[in-house]
Amino acid sequence: MSGVKVGIIGMGNIGKSHAIPLDKGLVEGAVLTVVCGREHQINWVKENLSDQVQFYQNEEAFFHESDIEAVIIATPHYSHPELAIKAFNNGLHVLLEKPAGVFTKNVMEMNKAATSSGKIFSMMFNQRTNLLFQKLRHLIHSGELGEIKRTNWVITDWYRPQSYYDSSKWRATWKGEGGGVLLNQAPHQLDLWQWTTGLMPKSVHAFCHTGKYHKIEVEDDVTVYVEYENGATGVFIASTGEAPGTNRFEIAGDRGKILVENNTLAFYQLTQSEREFNSTFTGGFGSPEYIKIDIPIEGENTGHVGIIQNWVDAITKGTPLLAPGEEGLKGVELANAIYLSSWLNQTVELPIDADLYLEKLQEKINQSTF
Repeated sequence: MSGVKVGIIGMGNIGKSHAIPLDKGLVEGAVLTVVCGREHQINWVKENLSDQVQFYQNEEAFFHESDIEAVIIATPHYSHPELAIKAFNNGLHVLLEKPAGVFTKNVMEMNKAATSSGKIFSMMFNQRTNLLFQKLRHLIHSGELGEIKRTNWVITDWYRPQSYYDSSKWRATWKGEGGGVLLNQAPHQLDLWQWTTGLMPKSVHAFCHTGKYHKIEVEDDVTVYVEYENGATGVFIASTGEAPGTNRFEIAGDRGKILVENNTLAFYQLTQSEREFNSTFTGGFGSPEYIKIDIPIEGENTGHVGIIQNWVDAITKGTPLLAPGEEGLKGVELANAIYLSSWLNQTVELPIDADLYLEKLQEKINQSTF
């Protein structure tokens, strides 16, 4: 078997889920040759992967002795930028699990290292392979919706019981994980929020409730209000303590409204621009007429394997990346702004003060139970 020699560092649940399709040859042009994990994970590797896959416990040996060309980083959050920089310095292409990091300062350093290396850098934003969100992005960026007025995302179907948090000591701690629902469960939505709309907020005012529904030291319930440069506003709500949960994304524009819910995409298209109707209508009461269009979504959502394939194709064929690694900074900046606003109890402008955020985060880390 020939192809790009890929290694994986981090053999927890997500690292294992990437290893299996690579080892089975489900990613064209790539071959899994080595993984790096902890001692107790070696039995899983022997039982589930082929004999050609080597196992390393030592990080330095993994990077310097394994003869890999590309690496998937699937370790805990804090280590993401550090390991990515090490990989770039060793001439490796990088696919990084979400989030890009915990704070923007070292994510920006990672992006700089990626640019200097000239290597292919991608984020594991597997929801970007979802054809529903691709279609949503196309509708917005093509101008079909007109100028955006409001975005609302309620994403509360991330329910987690206390036993989930109790399963590992690092979970839901500032020192071990760096955050709660925003940094663990919702990075995909924070990415899609800005990727589909093409908008990053100019300011954020947020409320993060620490351990509202669980015995944890980080947030499990978040409500965010944002404002955009064009005057639009947005709301983002996330929680791991509601059942049954909701996943509803609504974008209102001058030409109508788009609703994403229950894996469906509906476009309530106005027959006339709202601004035009507002300025020309002469009756006492009235509103623009609309047509509801149920947008068909056809094809396969390739998920994690799709992102890995896209990354390998970028290495071997020059295919454009669906999730360029540098774009991981946007979600981290959003999360950092939300945390900082909540901690300071005030509106925060973007880009945030990276040094101030790190100072406040360090205060949390110093008090962490991990």
